[in-house]
Formats: sequence, C-alpha cells, structure tokens
Amino acid sequence: MRGDPLIERLKDRRAGEPKRATYQSHTHPDREGCVTVADPTALNDPAAPASVGVPARFLTVMTTTDSEQKAERLARGAIEGRLAACAQISAPVTSVFRWDGAVETNQEWQVLFKTASARYAALEAYLLDAHDYDTPEIIATPVTHGGAGYLAWVAEETS
Repeated sequence: MRGDPLIERLKDRRAGEPKRATYQSHTHPDREGCVTVADPTALNDPAAPASVGVPARFLTVMTTTDSEQKAERLARGAIEGRLAACAQISAPVTSVFRWDGAVETNQEWQVLFKTASARYAALEAYLLDAHDYDTPEIIATPVTHGGAGYLAWVAEETS
C-alpha cells in the first residue's frame, strides 16, 4: 500500500539525481516576493528560494530541561510514541532568563526533535504533559530544505 504521494516520490528518487524545482513568481497582496513551487516533490533543490509558497512538511522542535536524565526521558518517550523520528540531546547550555521578576541563570539540556508537521500537535501535547516545567520551552522551526532520503525516513518513522 502506497502512502502520501510526495513521500513516495521522495523515496523513489533516493538513488537518482535530485530533481530541480520549477518556480513561479507572483504577487500576493500580503507578501512581497511570494514564490510558488510548481513541483513540490523538488523542495530539496539546493537552488530553492528561502521562502516557498507551500507549508513546511517537516519541523525541528526544541525544548529544554534541567537534567540529562529528564532530557533522555522526554526524547525516548517521543520516539517510542512515533511523535518524532529522532531526538538529539545537547550538552548542558547556560540559560539566562527572567522568571517571576528575577533574572535567573540555570544549566539546561536541549532536546531537538525531528518530526513531520502533521505530528506537531501530538508532540506538543506530549511535551506539555510529560515536562516538569510550568511553562516549558517548545519552539518549532520549519525545515525548508533536506535530503530526500532523510525526509522520507522522518515521514516513515512518524507515521
């Protein structure tokens, strides 16, 4: 059984040459320099403009926590639940922020998740439920370019 046509085309091209995207510029009343991708299967084209007129299919989602063990627990739970294909835990970082009127400095571990946009709501709900912070940092960044094989793997692991 075949799934999403875009993902199937990305998988089919793994061994072949990357396909070049065809772009059509047009004006939009709310945005300057809006670009439409005529063939969204070619979004991995390195010549693609920085902003394209299609929603991001993939995201990186970041959170932080105050211990390596908590970071690993959050990462493992998301992977086991197929909410993300991969989670990377970065070495401690120093965070400086204002909380309850005071400037705080804490050591934290960053967790960066790679996921499909369709899984964002479930990943966010999981992080809000599993996190021990009152207001956890949850920031999603769209993936505008990526290797066809890698993105197909992310789609497969989060479906």
